[in-house]
Amino acid sequence: MLANLHRTGHAATLPADDIGRASARSVHPHSGRLTMTLRAHDRYDYRAIEDRPDFFWPKGKRLAVYVALNLEHFAFGEGLGAELIPGGPAPDVPNFAWREYGNRVGAWRLLELFEKLALPSALLLNSSILDHCPSLAAAFLARGDEIVGHGRTNSERQSVLSEADEGALIAAATGRIAAWSGLRPRGWLGPWLAQSHVTPDLLKEAGYDYLLDWCHDDQPVWMRTRSGPILSVPYPQEINDIPAIAVRRAGAAEFADMIIDQFDEMLAQSAAQPLVMGIALHAYIVGQPFRLRHLRRALTHIAAPRKAVWITTPGAIAQHYAALPFPETGLSG
Repeated sequence: MLANLHRTGHAATLPADDIGRASARSVHPHSGRLTMTLRAHDRYDYRAIEDRPDFFWPKGKRLAVYVALNLEHFAFGEGLGAELIPGGPAPDVPNFAWREYGNRVGAWRLLELFEKLALPSALLLNSSILDHCPSLAAAFLARGDEIVGHGRTNSERQSVLSEADEGALIAAATGRIAAWSGLRPRGWLGPWLAQSHVTPDLLKEAGYDYLLDWCHDDQPVWMRTRSGPILSVPYPQEINDIPAIAVRRAGAAEFADMIIDQFDEMLAQSAAQPLVMGIALHAYIVGQPFRLRHLRRALTHIAAPRKAVWITTPGAIAQHYAALPFPETGLSG
């Protein structure tokens, strides 16, 4: 089964009990030594970045760059949430209010910045935003930005749910966005990048074309599900303001320098292989004025016209990659 993707040129469809096989111990028939087979997900095969077919992004571009803005809404006094300061007893007003600043102020400042630089963005949207502050989401939709499903709220994570409850979460978030915007989201990022053993299967069965949760490559990767292939589009864990700033406490200037260095290095690397660079932002973090000033510096550097750079959205990346003719797409043999 593992070799099937490369042998046939198609992503294999797996029965549910063949995905995520458990680790097993056995005795080697010749040495007599105890060996271990580690638990595997069987979602994709290993293939080195140096050992893949070459291709181009539209108009001969080599580096695809996208900006992903997480718009998130949180329950008051319960559930999960990022923290600026050590959380106190519920309702933990300081941290709740810090996150709410992003929806009231920070996201609007980022919208203004994206407009000034003519940068498209992907809106990673908690569906509860549409009840809390629909005018904010509408402002991004009006400029043609992509909407990516991002659960109902970041006060919860789907990885701890039963399969039925996780499917209901995906259906509820997807349906709310579709009813509000008239467009079904084609991509998904789980709250907290959390996935269960069956999340890719559920997303495929819910009609999704791609997911962002598997941050394991600089090119899109086809993944097997029990209902056919789904595409994994690269999403950043490092060039992401929550791990960089909220966790590792990088300063505003340092985070901006990280973005610039990542871009410059990947632009050089893309001469050898076409690559994807994502920038993950949260309005309550980089929407703070002192961080916004440095983010503007980084995004201005990226927005400067370059022949090799395609500034786009993850949905456009997925659509282009899926149309490529080589077998690794899982669509042609």
